[in-house]
Amino acid sequence: MTITATIGRIGSNLLAMLRTRLELAALELQEETQRLFGYLAWGIAAAFFAVVAVLLAILFILVLFWDTHRLAAVGGMTVLFAAGSVFAALYVKSSLTNRPPILANTLAELRRDAQAIKGEQNP
Repeated sequence: MTITATIGRIGSNLLAMLRTRLELAALELQEETQRLFGYLAWGIAAAFFAVVAVLLAILFILVLFWDTHRLAAVGGMTVLFAAGSVFAALYVKSSLTNRPPILANTLAELRRDAQAIKGEQNP
């Protein structure tokens, strides 16, 4: 086998590996995009229903206590919703911190490819 044929086969193999990895990356990005749009849609729906429920609950409590403990009712509602806001913010921060990295499978495959090219054993 000539050196030109060998180099051609190596180049062809490298291009095939690269194409496979790019297809994997594109598939992961597509899945991540669909997942994010799903989260967004459900988040908007949940926020809408939560806002309506909260407004009705506030109205109910204020009407219920208007004659007797008006300021206590308003203060209690304020503290309740401030605590809910802090809880939601901490939850979002925690979720974003603990999410898996984007393109993790693609990067792992590229690392294995690099190790294989170097002649190292895969773990």
